[in-house]
Amino acid sequence: MDGLISGAEVTEVVKQLRGGGAPGIDEIHPGYLKALDVVGLSWLSWLLSIYWSIYVPILTYDVSVPDVADSEVSCVFMESCVLPCSFQGGADVIIHWNQVTTGNLVVHSYYNKQDKFTHQNQRFKGRTSLFKDQISEGNTSLQLTGVQVQDQGRYTCYFTVPSTSTPTLQKELYVKQIRFACFAAPVRKVDLQQVGDRITCSSEGIYPEPELTWSTSPPSNVTFKNETEVQKTEQLLYNISSSLIPSDTDLNYSCSVSTRRNKKRATLFKTSEYFYSSTVLK
Repeated sequence: MDGLISGAEVTEVVKQLRGGGAPGIDEIHPGYLKALDVVGLSWLSWLLSIYWSIYVPILTYDVSVPDVADSEVSCVFMESCVLPCSFQGGADVIIHWNQVTTGNLVVHSYYNKQDKFTHQNQRFKGRTSLFKDQISEGNTSLQLTGVQVQDQGRYTCYFTVPSTSTPTLQKELYVKQIRFACFAAPVRKVDLQQVGDRITCSSEGIYPEPELTWSTSPPSNVTFKNETEVQKTEQLLYNISSSLIPSDTDLNYSCSVSTRRNKKRATLFKTSEYFYSSTVLK
């Protein structure tokens, strides 16, 4: 049996039990376990291994989780992002990553020195990985690719390592919280054009919700009678558009689209015959 807990480990721990003692919190008498023969111990090992390999990945651990995250990270839409987690290092590590802000979703599991995807939430399928060549050195960080808006929130990194101070069977559990604190889909392009007597400005695929402002050059006291519309896409990104009728045809009109992360501007320059557009990074 290739389980997390070997028969030898179970046998060794059972030997250390005191016969005739009172039942534990599970109401099992230690004497019952000590009386098990080879077959019984084999079954006990098998049951414990099933517990560790099936139920541990989906457990909500009964441990105290801090309100403040150990780390905070910022990620960019459709790019890769690393959620940091580490320990002092060791062998036979069990690692579970959960997203706790959306119902404790299973993001990634690792044990028996292998990735385990049986209980992984479908939204993370094919998008998670560990730095497996660095796990023995203590790196349990998670790499998340193709970052989406829904990925932001609070994550928990659970990992267990064999205890150095307690019986062989016992493992030490550690919990770290990582807050996916900031997500951004930056403003990449601003489209500005003249259609008939109106000037239209638009930009797509932005997060968080952007702002759109108009200006002129040279500066003027023109009152902009513009109509601005913001739409939310299925990917939870934002598209924004606005249009106005120029009240002074001798001015150059600029449109700026901005978020906390970045800002871009496009300008329609007035010439003697037509307008033309230029995009400037701010």
